Amino acid sequence: MEVTGKIKVVNPEQQISASFKKRELVVTTDEQYPQHIMVEFTQDKCDLLNNYNIGEDVKVSINLRGREWVNPQGEAKYFNSIQGWRIEKLANEAQAPSAPIPAAQAFAPATNLNEEEPDDLPF
Repeated sequence: MEVTGKIKVVNPEQQISASFKKRELVVTTDEQYPQHIMVEFTQDKCDLLNNYNIGEDVKVSINLRGREWVNPQGEAKYFNSIQGWRIEKLANEAQAPSAPIPAAQAFAPATNLNEEEPDDLPF
């Protein structure tokens, strides 16, 4: 799955435990009702965010994750997370000039028409 939009927040890396680290990114979608989507990058994927800044248009490849937790009373609770695994800058048309489209080549009119051939077209 993918999320596209403008970077709103790039949080610093958090060392959760001796063997686990994460970094959060918030992307604001470009829709009628924009959504602020928080995406977690974990472990070696944290470094992917080093070259990105607030305001840049990006496409983030994500995986949806879900887990179950049972509290001490035996009640099950469910949690979702969005994990990023790739991020790409989107080309901004205003900055990148487009290459000119070559003009169609002119064709010479057909000269081998035989007016006496029957027209057998169905229309």
